[in-house]
Amino acid sequence: MVLRAVLGVQLSLSLGLAMACETPAQWAWAMGGASVASLSAVLAWLLIVCAAKRVLSRLPEWAQWALPIALGAICAHGGALLLEAVELGRLGVLQRVAAVLAGALAAAVLLSWLKLRERAQAPADAMARLVELQSRIRPHFLFNTLNTAIALVRVDPNRAEEVLEDLAELFRVALEDAGPHAEGVRLAQEVELARRYLAIEQLRFGDRLRVRWQLDPHAADARVPPLLLQPLVENAVRHGVEPNDGGGDVDIVTRAHGGEVEIRVVNTVGLPSRGQGHGLALRNVRQRLRLMHDVAARLEAGPGDGRFIVRIVLPR
Repeated sequence: MVLRAVLGVQLSLSLGLAMACETPAQWAWAMGGASVASLSAVLAWLLIVCAAKRVLSRLPEWAQWALPIALGAICAHGGALLLEAVELGRLGVLQRVAAVLAGALAAAVLLSWLKLRERAQAPADAMARLVELQSRIRPHFLFNTLNTAIALVRVDPNRAEEVLEDLAELFRVALEDAGPHAEGVRLAQEVELARRYLAIEQLRFGDRLRVRWQLDPHAADARVPPLLLQPLVENAVRHGVEPNDGGGDVDIVTRAHGGEVEIRVVNTVGLPSRGQGHGLALRNVRQRLRLMHDVAARLEAGPGDGRFIVRIVLPR
């Protein structure tokens, strides 16, 4: 969101200066200082508007528009002052007025875009939540786990208790309201949830399920959407282990490099599946990544070297 807003303002500024300047050299000189000023103004506006989102939502509709637009004019005036400092010269009255009006107009355009984006995301969020719940509450998984726990009660009651605790934690997270986690959860929490799920499935498949973990401790604090890793691991078991008589391998890898974190879930390719759960889960994960990180995160999935690989890259 921030990247698109900044790029939009910079593009508009570039086109406006291109029409006002007579030579490329003049345009380059003007664009240098104007870019710094406009970038500062846009980032300040976005920061304040996003921080005051809840307060603004409780105000009348006219105030929800008037205050951000007025703030845009103020930020633009601040950008004009910064431009004077950068270029060591004072702007004329008309230039100041033009900057303030441009800031108000840019704020109105950005606010309209944010409101349209929010309205468009509302049904998408509802559908993502529905698909998420449907993919989490699978009766066959619940019944298999309960049957396993019942079988363990007599021979290993402590292990049966652990299985039920793992199941309870999985369902608690699946049914939890996403509101408190709008900013995401730590990747370490997602890893722990995936471990609980695999511990349950290990009882079902035994030696047929072979799990390997390669976890980078520097990636543990990365913020991810809730229920990001577990559905990918579930798909790996469902499509790469369950259909094969000899079972299969599931590799979970996390790695931090630079300002990014990479997550990979790799499984052996199983028999062709009749269901479409794999595609639904991937679409759901991709959608929630986009809602949280916008264009800063990406998900790639496909076969390679006899295995199915899901790769996620997101900001650290």
